[in-house]
Amino acid sequence: MEAYTILRSELDDDSPDDSERDRMTRSCGAADRGVKIERVNRANMKDFLVLIEGLARYEKAVPPDDKAKRRLEIDALSKNPPYHAFVVYLGGRPVGYIIHYYTYSTYDGRRIFFLEDLFVVDDARKKGVGKEMFNFCLEEAKREGCCELQWAVLSWNEDAIGFYERMGGRRQDLHIYSIDEKDFGESQQNSAKPS
Repeated sequence: MEAYTILRSELDDDSPDDSERDRMTRSCGAADRGVKIERVNRANMKDFLVLIEGLARYEKAVPPDDKAKRRLEIDALSKNPPYHAFVVYLGGRPVGYIIHYYTYSTYDGRRIFFLEDLFVVDDARKKGVGKEMFNFCLEEAKREGCCELQWAVLSWNEDAIGFYERMGGRRQDLHIYSIDEKDFGESQQNSAKPS
């Protein structure tokens, strides 16, 4: 995966008032094309989960099973959700979704907007939907006073890499590591061994 960021200094300081924060649905600059970004709720949960399965197919990954789907639903609809999710509609049809959450900058002392997923179905690409979604994320990051917008891209996804670089993202000089849940115990045992 490649890591990218946009710094707060590149985001202007205009923020909508608090009433904007409470809106659940937003029409974007492409509203004339019928683009609508809607916070995930009970009514659009099925669309959201189907789109996640679409991303899994695109990435040749295992889609969420029924238990994972239930956790996604419970978490998305909770009072203090661990992530924020939006379904994107084009002409009334679900064509994409956004998942983001916040991390923290130890150097800036402010939150970082981390974009976990920005997905658009194949037949809705090259129609400005992805740009509207990304601009929506930038607006949210500004509104929340974040110092950066960060995301990661699979190294083989040249289309996404090109898109993000055109949108102003800069590749960071870092590597992303992970340990799968099933390997937690083994990793702890390895850490106990002398170096």
